[in-house]
Amino acid sequence: MPRSSPKYLPADERRAATVQAVIALAADRNPADITTAAIADHMQLTQGALFRHFPNKEAIWDAVMAHAEKTLLARVDAAIARSDGPLAALEAMFQAHVDFIVAHPGIPRILFAELQHDRTTPAKNRVRALLEQYRVRLLEQARRGIARGALRDALDLDAMPALFLGMIQGLVIQAMLAGDIRRMKSQAPALFALFLQGIGVRS
Repeated sequence: MPRSSPKYLPADERRAATVQAVIALAADRNPADITTAAIADHMQLTQGALFRHFPNKEAIWDAVMAHAEKTLLARVDAAIARSDGPLAALEAMFQAHVDFIVAHPGIPRILFAELQHDRTTPAKNRVRALLEQYRVRLLEQARRGIARGALRDALDLDAMPALFLGMIQGLVIQAMLAGDIRRMKSQAPALFALFLQGIGVRS
């Protein structure tokens, strides 16, 4: 059901509201099927009003991924800052990421849809930048763990970030197939425990 939207909002607030509308729509429909008409209808606006803030649909998708990048990394950084040691930081990152997806199920659906494009889009570049920044944070914690003797020296620093992110992607896909995104929260602890075994945590 479309949500009422104030007729007049400052430009920044209107753009932010548009991003939230896309994320809400993507939670229960194929992002490829979300048209600018559907976004405008959800916000109870005309398409003309929408295009006063975005030149095209591609710009809207870029704004959505920019929001996802900023919000997820902020949560991850906060989780790291609250942690006592690198292993605790890795677990906190994992849990923060899972919580983020459960709270915003439309975002991974949009991300997967963008990665399927053959051509390069601004939103796809955002995804690449997000993954690279995430990888930097993972490697920082891994190197701290090695330096402290908590992880084995021979840890494969190329494979570790791929394994970490692959676990989250696998949880997302299984949850989507089950039609219950919240199941990620119950499955996450056991999966992370296996991850710690895989990267050679020292007792």
